[in-house]
Amino acid sequence: MARRYGGKYSPDAPSAPDDEALAKGYRNAVVDPVGARSNLLFIPPVILAFTSLDEGAIGLAAGLLGAAALTLGAWLLRDGLRAEAAYDARKVARRPAFPRKLGAAVFTGIGCALAAWVNEPGLLAPAIFGGAGAALHIGAFGIDPMRDKGFEGVDTFQQDRVARAVEEAESHLSTMRDAIARAGDRRLIARVEQFQTTARDLFRTVEDDPRDLTAARKYLVVYLLGARDATVKFADVYARTRDPQARADYEALLDDLEQNFSARTRRMLLDDRSDLTVEIDVLRDRLQREGVHIERKGN
Repeated sequence: MARRYGGKYSPDAPSAPDDEALAKGYRNAVVDPVGARSNLLFIPPVILAFTSLDEGAIGLAAGLLGAAALTLGAWLLRDGLRAEAAYDARKVARRPAFPRKLGAAVFTGIGCALAAWVNEPGLLAPAIFGGAGAALHIGAFGIDPMRDKGFEGVDTFQQDRVARAVEEAESHLSTMRDAIARAGDRRLIARVEQFQTTARDLFRTVEDDPRDLTAARKYLVVYLLGARDATVKFADVYARTRDPQARADYEALLDDLEQNFSARTRRMLLDDRSDLTVEIDVLRDRLQREGVHIERKGN
């Protein structure tokens, strides 16, 4: 979608841009992993469907089935790429429940086999083309992550609770993003994205240490639920009225929420550092009781 150029001296530029806020908007920016290569895979099924129109009833049916298989494979690939990107972005993550990229390769192979059968009925040629299509798909896009990541020494029950809470929180952020897009204001969209970055910092902190879930639950559930509802109502009102007071109130709400989320994240990080200091001191005392003396830096 085309976006109008804007900068420091643009008419709608903020009067005093905050470099730190701008930097935060770009930090943790996520590029959609679905690229041009995967989108191009939607073209072959269209071609196959049209070229099967003059192949007779059986050839048409086989061509349409092949086109459907290729389309399903391209759709599964898009989801698989997004799931893999989410897996790579987290320090602790479970493997995808369903291997979408492998499923995409299988359906691509089936589509290629049916397309070959339309032009050359039999078993050998479709098998060769189908196997080649699946193999090339795997070679181009790889396979799904096949193992859990970062679960060594982690309470899986607690981690499951964190995963469910973060998933619910992410759904609230997605609703906020979709709602504010209806307002049609680029600066408000960027402001919501900045808040989402701050909220995700809290998510990652809780994922790194599931013991923090109790302290952060009201932020992940209650506060984000309220932010979601407020964003939906504001977007509907602002899209109709362009009320400046409603805009100011909403931006003030985002400021308060961002400050609270940042403060909660800092407190949890300080608590984690305090726990580490205690563990180091306990280990040092044990080593000294065993006769191992550790020289401290600066002594």
